[in-house]
Amino acid sequence: MEFIKSLTVTTSSCLPDKQAEVVSEPPPNEPKDQKPKKEKKRKKPKEQKEAVAELPVDVGRLDLRIGKVESVERHPDADTLYLLKINCGEEKPRTVCSGLVKHVTIDELKDRLVVVLCNLKPVKMRGVTSEAMVMCASSESGVEVLSPPGNSQPGDLVYCEGYTRQPDPVMNPKKKIFETVAPDLHTNNNLEACYKNVPFTIPEKGVCVAKTLKNVPVK
Repeated sequence: MEFIKSLTVTTSSCLPDKQAEVVSEPPPNEPKDQKPKKEKKRKKPKEQKEAVAELPVDVGRLDLRIGKVESVERHPDADTLYLLKINCGEEKPRTVCSGLVKHVTIDELKDRLVVVLCNLKPVKMRGVTSEAMVMCASSESGVEVLSPPGNSQPGDLVYCEGYTRQPDPVMNPKKKIFETVAPDLHTNNNLEACYKNVPFTIPEKGVCVAKTLKNVPVK
């Protein structure tokens, strides 16, 4: 009996302690230091560009001035063109190619006052850059250069009453400003050059006229 008791004691003492069986769980992972989130930069609202008011398309967009023809010669490479030097009241005369050979003689043009459209885009005509256009009354029966009032001076500005004069520095061909205005340029029954029946006027000096052509286009 004693042997059995001692065996029992010995066997029981060999059993592992329940406390030892409990494996200590590792501590939960501590959260890593989290970097503070960067604040998103707020986009600045785009500045709205102020809408540029489009100017009305009328005679006020045309830079019509008085010029004086200082020299006239034939274009070397075009039988129907004159080469004109026209004083428009600027630092130097403008070179103008004009298809008036069949209608007006050199003597009739030289030293003459004319109405000049000055803000067309310069264009080469047979190798020569033309910087303006001489305004004329035109019909199937003929072409006449418009005549300003006799006391006009080179550089005088042409106005049409009721239309604000605000010419483009150079008219953009893509906008077709002149092409839009041109159908309403004409002479009236009094030979006066007009836009929609309003005469071309030099303030305090008078109006621009054709010689004989009434109620015909001006171009």
